[in-house]
Amino acid sequence: MQSQPTDHQFIQTAHTRLPHLSDLNSTSLDATQGVTEPTQFCSHFVDSMDMYADLPTVSSYLDAHSDWFHRCAHPMQVDSIGRNSYALIIGSFGAFGYEVEPKVGLDLLPQDDGVYRIETVPVPGYSTAGYEVDFRAALELVEGTHPATQTGSASAKMTQVQWQLDLTVTIQFPRFIQALPEPIIQRTGDRVLRQVVRQVSRRLTQRVQEDFHASHGLSMPKRSRKWL
Repeated sequence: MQSQPTDHQFIQTAHTRLPHLSDLNSTSLDATQGVTEPTQFCSHFVDSMDMYADLPTVSSYLDAHSDWFHRCAHPMQVDSIGRNSYALIIGSFGAFGYEVEPKVGLDLLPQDDGVYRIETVPVPGYSTAGYEVDFRAALELVEGTHPATQTGSASAKMTQVQWQLDLTVTIQFPRFIQALPEPIIQRTGDRVLRQVVRQVSRRLTQRVQEDFHASHGLSMPKRSRKWL
């Protein structure tokens, strides 16, 4: 993750805000100005984060997500909606002067043989305004020995959290967006989607790493990904 956003930075348009999809109804648009078929954007992401501890210690921390998820997800707004699920407001983002502020429910499923999965779930009492998010992530814990540590030291063990994410966002654009060439819409949407995920995942990765190592009295790993 190479981008360097500030803690409060999200993808935002520099244009004047245009109507949200929830503003576009039969009273404000006639049939020739309405919305068309939804546009779908899909992306696959792979990354990892290093933890200077053995696998059981890291697993125990991840299992207790109710203790750390809210503070690590900040500044995103987070609300608990179930035992293992949360509703997140990611922030405003968009292009061509058109913005959305997605709210998504995520279910952090209990681990299955060292593999954690995160999937989208409905947010009670909330109806998406013309968009759908399908979030499917898998995190696998792999234990190794960090080459920079001294043999026999307490921090000799390192666990790498390897994750991959398949993300699909479907948006019901109004006709003034659909008037643009389809390749431009698709290319711009894919780029914005990648930027959002890079920024959000980078922030979460850093905060989870910091929170884990601070809570266990351990030094933070260097940014190098080398491990054995």
